[in-house]
Amino acid sequence: MSRRNTASRATRAEQADRHVLYQKAVQAPDFEVEFLDRIFRELRGRKPLSLKEDFCGTAYLSSEWVKSDPARSAVGVDIDADTLAWGRQHNLEAAGADVAGRVTLLEKDVREVTEPKVDIVCAFNFSYCLLETRDALRHYFAQARESLVDDGLLFLDLFGGTECETEAEEETELEGEGATYIWEQVSFNPIDHHMECAIHFEFDDGSRLDNAFTYAWRLWSIPEIRELLEEAGFSKVRIYWERFEEADDDSDEMEGTGEYYETDEAENQESWLVYIVAEK
Repeated sequence: MSRRNTASRATRAEQADRHVLYQKAVQAPDFEVEFLDRIFRELRGRKPLSLKEDFCGTAYLSSEWVKSDPARSAVGVDIDADTLAWGRQHNLEAAGADVAGRVTLLEKDVREVTEPKVDIVCAFNFSYCLLETRDALRHYFAQARESLVDDGLLFLDLFGGTECETEAEEETELEGEGATYIWEQVSFNPIDHHMECAIHFEFDDGSRLDNAFTYAWRLWSIPEIRELLEEAGFSKVRIYWERFEEADDDSDEMEGTGEYYETDEAENQESWLVYIVAEK
């Protein structure tokens, strides 16, 4: 069989690049850059220029951050050399020398990097939840605080809700990709809140990429995160909750608007995602 015939018979799953799919399915750097910029300006009265993206993976957010302003710079920190290499090729070098030159990628433990001092440190996609003990997470928060300039901010995201402690699958069609993104909550232990999750992709040719990404972490609560941030020395912790409204159909269901507002009280939902902002 010729190499050409072999390639033509490869399934969509066999040809797929899991990092491309992840970025399309999970990440929203345009929104996050706007959110980081807006909240920092509101709280600090100036434009943020420097970012440290902890647990950066492919550094997608870092690359979009520096694209948003020619004066901006970013540091991406992750321990996975292969993922960093993919991001350097596909997100930084592909964007040109100017963008690549303003992003520094470090293959290090995020708890070991406190220089250079930056305006913003962020840890998104629940990445810090990999730290499953109070001592480990408090130490990370203290190191993140040490990474900030005097008026710097730490940004985190967190998920929860009544359905987050159950085994479940959620499917989302990826527009224009002929693929479906599947988020699976594989297991949850109510004793220690240890949780295992996985990301799969299913394609229109019937093939499937199982366990493209897998996670083992602790499902932390908002009050736990707030308390640990305060114990790590942050002066104030703010919670930004997504605004919900009635769906356009006749289902009487509520759907997220993508707009986040600061609050200290909210009605619990089946599933929610919040942003947590800690002031140095």
